[in-house]
Amino acid sequence: MELNTRAVHVFNEPFQGGSWPLSVPLVQSSAFAFDSAAELAEAMAGPDGQYVYSRRGNPTVRALEQTLAGLEQGAGAIAFASGMGAISGVLLALLRPGDRVVAQRCLYGGSHAVLSDLAERYGIEVVRISGDDPAEVEAAAVHPATRLLLLETIANPTGQVPDLPGLLAAARALGVTSVVDNSLASPVLCRPLELGADIVVHSTTKYLSGHSDVLGGAAVFADDELRRRVWPRTVELGACADPFAAWLTLRGMATLPLRMREHCANAAALAERLEGHAGVTAVHYPWLAGHPSYAVARKVLSGGGGLLSFELAGGREAGRAFIERVRVARLALSLGGVETLVTHPASTSHRELDGAALAAAGIAPGLVRMSVGIEGLEDLWRDAEQALSRT
Repeated sequence: MELNTRAVHVFNEPFQGGSWPLSVPLVQSSAFAFDSAAELAEAMAGPDGQYVYSRRGNPTVRALEQTLAGLEQGAGAIAFASGMGAISGVLLALLRPGDRVVAQRCLYGGSHAVLSDLAERYGIEVVRISGDDPAEVEAAAVHPATRLLLLETIANPTGQVPDLPGLLAAARALGVTSVVDNSLASPVLCRPLELGADIVVHSTTKYLSGHSDVLGGAAVFADDELRRRVWPRTVELGACADPFAAWLTLRGMATLPLRMREHCANAAALAERLEGHAGVTAVHYPWLAGHPSYAVARKVLSGGGGLLSFELAGGREAGRAFIERVRVARLALSLGGVETLVTHPASTSHRELDGAALAAAGIAPGLVRMSVGIEGLEDLWRDAEQALSRT
């Protein structure tokens, strides 16, 4: 089925009488009762048996996992309490002290932070690459301790799109597990498992739920054996998805393809207009012909996404002034909701990075990040113009 159809017709379980609820029921129970000790013991054996305790599995959460696996064309999924829970859970399950991780240089600040923590606590070596050349993976991953490659489909906040087909092929040839954060693209714009990734992670808080009312994450696996290898660690960590958050995410995902179409259209139009504004020195959006990732983006993505960033001539102070002067857009840290949000990455989402690390990641002091919503385009442009005129 087409992705639009899969997003609407979610995986669900029939009632005992055989009828099918159109909406996934919210099963808020924390535990489930059994008639025999043997059945309970058998249910404890793995991730796909009968429900025992909602940290180990829940009907509403499982419906979300199966639906996400279907959207990403994966063998299975694990839902988490947050996007960082998904990233941390996968990394902690797959890495051991002394291992090496090859990571894209421009990553979400939270991913930078967890990699730094793993390096400090467990001696995990982190090798940074640009993400533009598969030869970088080959050079970094040939080391016998290399276990994992970490990439983002669309880098936050620069809009860089790595050469996923080339990088993932290089990792696979060397036997290195590849993890791709697909939060900014969603399965609508890209499905990294189809390009050779082993694991795709999501912050379901973002585009998948889409309404700024959910905190959640997920990991989708190309191979079910890998999912079963990660699952026990996630149960031990306790970073499991809440049933109500899973239910809200499923409710939002039905309109994901429609929302992504509007996000992309608005963002592309704003990026073009901002590029011509005198107060803007650079615009970072992969669908612009002048963006360094333009050629790769056109090959890997079916749209430019809803996130763009731009640099202001006045530097850090101009960036802060802009985000305080918008009126339709709101100053908030998240992204991917139906409303437009702005933030200043250097002082918020990437505050863990020092000046050198910010420069290496391509984040200028005056960079403003805009998560473009589905409001009217002209309203958004008038709002940006009035804020720019006063910086």
